[in-house]
Amino acid sequence: MNYLHRLEQWGDTHHPRWMDIIRIVLGVFLCYKGIEFLRDTSAILNLMDETFSFGSFTLVLIGHFIVFAHIFGGFLITIGIITRIACLVQIPILLGAILFINAPEGLWQPFSEMWLAIITLLLLVYFLVAGDGPWSFKLFVDRESKK
Repeated sequence: MNYLHRLEQWGDTHHPRWMDIIRIVLGVFLCYKGIEFLRDTSAILNLMDETFSFGSFTLVLIGHFIVFAHIFGGFLITIGIITRIACLVQIPILLGAILFINAPEGLWQPFSEMWLAIITLLLLVYFLVAGDGPWSFKLFVDRESKK
């Protein structure tokens, strides 16, 4: 636990302000992907059906979890509240997208979303370590409560 506390403290002290802009863009992007999946739920279910041999109820449950996690987690990442937990929930989804959905297509195929998924995963890992940042709602509320 001491190591996690030191890692969290290091992330809070070594977080440049310009990375908050990237955090906000990442959160908006995740919300966008969640809304895109919500608009065309059959596409995500078909992708998962080709890869996994789960029952249809399980696929629908996983699909709805992905949509909810992207929309709600992206919102939390955007405004900077419990960013680390929101990133932690997103990481397994992105790992599954990279390993099971995008890997059969290949990295070098035209219009492959593999690069986008890898960059998103790396940013999620970074914000898992770095945390909210100086331009977050959490820090704003903490400053206001100290006044």
